[in-house]
Amino acid sequence: MKSLRIRTLMVAVAASVPALAFAQTQAPAQVATGTVATTETTTPPADTMKSNISKKPLSPFFNTAPKIEIQNIRPTDMRGLNVYEPPKDEGVAYTGFKLNWGAGFTQQFQGLDHSNTAAPKVVAGVDANKLIQIGHGFNNAEANLYMNAQLAKGIRVALTSYLSTRHHNETWVKDGYFLIDQSPFDVALLNNIMKYVTLRVGHFEINYGDAHFRRTDAGNAIFNPLVGNYIMDAFTTEIGAEAYVRANGFLAMAGMTGGEVRGQVTKPQSRAPSYLGKLGFDKQLNTDVRVRLMGSLYQTAKSVSNTLYSGDRGGSRYYDVLENTASTETANAWSGAIQPGLSSKVRALQLNPFVKVSGFEFFGIAEQAKGRSATETKDRTWNQFAGEALYRFMADDRVYVAGRYNTAKGQLVGISNDVSVDRYNVGGGWFLTPNVLMKAEWVNQKYNDFPTTDIRSGGKFKGYMVEGVVAF
Repeated sequence: MKSLRIRTLMVAVAASVPALAFAQTQAPAQVATGTVATTETTTPPADTMKSNISKKPLSPFFNTAPKIEIQNIRPTDMRGLNVYEPPKDEGVAYTGFKLNWGAGFTQQFQGLDHSNTAAPKVVAGVDANKLIQIGHGFNNAEANLYMNAQLAKGIRVALTSYLSTRHHNETWVKDGYFLIDQSPFDVALLNNIMKYVTLRVGHFEINYGDAHFRRTDAGNAIFNPLVGNYIMDAFTTEIGAEAYVRANGFLAMAGMTGGEVRGQVTKPQSRAPSYLGKLGFDKQLNTDVRVRLMGSLYQTAKSVSNTLYSGDRGGSRYYDVLENTASTETANAWSGAIQPGLSSKVRALQLNPFVKVSGFEFFGIAEQAKGRSATETKDRTWNQFAGEALYRFMADDRVYVAGRYNTAKGQLVGISNDVSVDRYNVGGGWFLTPNVLMKAEWVNQKYNDFPTTDIRSGGKFKGYMVEGVVAF
């Protein structure tokens, strides 16, 4: 979306809003999609896709969390953990128009070192394969601003702005869309249909895969148990619509978008719509065991600039790793990630299992992306696999330890053979309040089978990251 360049105005507006209304005492979302549930032992809801929020008294730990005033919303703080699609359950009663503001802030300390074995490649007297020297220190702070408005019962509008990110230091609007969970017309047939249907219309973060619900989104890193995102980071915003049907723990979604992060009417011969779908289930088997399995599809026949794997304007958390001496924070914002360059034709499939047994959680990714850029004549294929395990403990699940293994393999433009990247992360975190998280990780990443003419040949980086997060 077009840069608004209105940081000063946005900050002034945010500052003029009184401290957000406090503490609807609700505990972290531990049960079902769209559920903001308690940590107490309760009977599982009959429908995990549309379950009701528990009304039982909760721990005083959650008394500092902002009051939830908007219907059908995923909280941006600890209560949003393990919530995927925005809840079908209203959550709070409709009492008329509501306007709600929120924000997310992050700051990291980076302690990474990198190396490679690439052969020198001198361009204009400069070795383009020589790594930039990096030390240990603070990264650029990032911030998000959220606005949500309740327009009618079951109908809200959302707007997210990036106030400061690695790729854009100026303010950018990320998305703005309608979420419709009830009929605007009091017609019996429509009312019955909307008991099961949700519509999302506008410019939004597309719902391809489940990984985007657990990733760091610029200034909000509450939902990511570690610091870095995945090697192939499927995340973008597009203009279009998605329709959901949810019942008895099952979810089906179909959507269509313009296929690009911006609205464009030029070069119609080079553009086609993108189609996406999602199908799966989310079941709370008993008070301690939850199982979710989702499959997703994204497909477009042609695009001038598709950004399914390059849409993260927040940038990588690993600053300047495996970049050359000309690297800058903005131009090289995705260091450490793989962008496969499928900018025209894309067909992507992602399968995501999620299991929660008491304090233990497992989340997985099995993904294949196939396509090409506009100048290529043959498709290239990338495969990605990831497994993430964590254990939450202490009162209110305030502390956790986590580990993740992630690998991606495929072909890049200009390299005839397959290359691969492997990464493992171990770490943990501590919620000081439902809105404040301190976390740290150790990361080790290696690049395999890159030719000696590529700066990533024999490449690797490792070290520690420490991150503080505030979200409300």
